Amino acid sequence: MADRYGGDVLSGDWRRPPRGRSRELPAEPGTVVEDVETGWCGAVVRVEKAGGVHVVHLEDRAGRVRGFRLGPGFLLDGAPVTLVPPRAAQDRRLADARAAADRTASGSRAVQGQRARVAAASRIFVEGRHDAELVEKVWGEDLRLEGVVVELLEGVDDLAGAVRAFDPGPGRRMGVLVDHLVPGSKESRVVEEVRALRPWAEHVLVLGHPYVDVWQSVKPARLGLRAWPVIPRGTSWKHGICAHLGWPHDTQADIARAWKRILGSVGSWTDLEPELLGRVEELIDFVTAPPAP
Repeated sequence: MADRYGGDVLSGDWRRPPRGRSRELPAEPGTVVEDVETGWCGAVVRVEKAGGVHVVHLEDRAGRVRGFRLGPGFLLDGAPVTLVPPRAAQDRRLADARAAADRTASGSRAVQGQRARVAAASRIFVEGRHDAELVEKVWGEDLRLEGVVVELLEGVDDLAGAVRAFDPGPGRRMGVLVDHLVPGSKESRVVEEVRALRPWAEHVLVLGHPYVDVWQSVKPARLGLRAWPVIPRGTSWKHGICAHLGWPHDTQADIARAWKRILGSVGSWTDLEPELLGRVEELIDFVTAPPAP
């Protein structure tokens, strides 16, 4: 006999909201969500902690950025989500990926259970902090395993003086990574001078990439660009890049945040241009080669 009154209206998940129950979602850069209260829709650009509260910044189609308190109250494709800090999820995925692939970020085979070596006498020098942070992110595990320290030059105008101060020799090699090392540039003249220095020249290897700044060694596609824009002469390159991308660039803090966004798009060697990859690998090989008998 048919049930003329139908089923039990209280059976099942009768408290379930019309849009479904909210689920946790890591606030990863690029994730597009909508704030329920204001209707603001945008892509996550960063998460930061201010006054003990996590704030997620969303960038809309017009390039405007607005901050919201991390937590519930967002929609993803119409379904409710609770935004959570991305770090734990990123660390977990990175650990899983490394365990599965057994590779470091540089593509080298990972060595498990071995402690970092005591710092070796040989060193790799780079022009600035951004260069050092990029090298650390991709090659850091390899360098610690080899005991190689990366040091800052703060520019190459007095590279010859830096060589004399370091005093390289057998078992104490000096590798140098130079930005914008192209024929006819100021950097090329500085490097030629260093390559003629005696008695240090044979213990020094200076290599460079063609980019104006190490930012350019990150593949532009990682930032949604088809190519890095050409910045006119007379305009600060980094400020010009930020202006092109619609990012704040009035202060040094703005530039630092821009670099963090770029660096955050790099997960491994596959995110970098080969002109940088080859030079860094060659420098590592040079400074870690055993002394000649």
